[in-house]
Amino acid sequence: AGPEAAGLAETRQLLLDAVLGQHDAAWLAAFDGRGDRLAGLAEVAEHAGWWWPYENVTVVCERPVELHRDEAGRLDRGDGPALAYPDGFALYAWRGMPVPAGFLAELTSLDPARIRAEENAELRRVMLEHYGYDRYLTESGAQPMGKDETGILWRIALDGDEDVVMVEVVNSTPEPDGTSRTYWLRVPPGTRTAKEGVAWTFGLDAESYEPMRQT
Repeated sequence: AGPEAAGLAETRQLLLDAVLGQHDAAWLAAFDGRGDRLAGLAEVAEHAGWWWPYENVTVVCERPVELHRDEAGRLDRGDGPALAYPDGFALYAWRGMPVPAGFLAELTSLDPARIRAEENAELRRVMLEHYGYDRYLTESGAQPMGKDETGILWRIALDGDEDVVMVEVVNSTPEPDGTSRTYWLRVPPGTRTAKEGVAWTFGLDAESYEPMRQT
């Protein structure tokens, strides 16, 4: 990485340590009227969002005009931006994962062919989650080909085209709400086992793929 990229990474690291502004209001309210030591923080919380006070400069962020979260506190909205600011900046997210602006509108018209065509594994997972795994398997005519410690291997026969083979894997690290994400990994048509498919995604063969720890 060049100097410009290194400088950007350093700036991002510095901005991780923010004062929460408006988001500090809940605990600041508990000390309302108990002296002026927190008066400055309270005043900023009343008028601004995140902010970063340094010795010679202060960075202040406007408060959002839209903020939508799920029960686990993750950014989440299915019909618009999950986070939006007055200047037009917006972030679209589904259960904590950022998605393109037009992606959510497309969820209402999904079919198995569109899901299979999506190359981004994270977006494909969202599509499958919204569409329903059982429905997808039923309408795709998928057949389970085997199961091992890494996941389940599924095969979808297509007329006039090579079979679609996918490995169903479950993330070993639970989400904040205690659930575990299911992912579908597209693998080569000749894949014979789930382990072989997962190994292929790491550029390995099944014999070489022996993870000491899964995350």
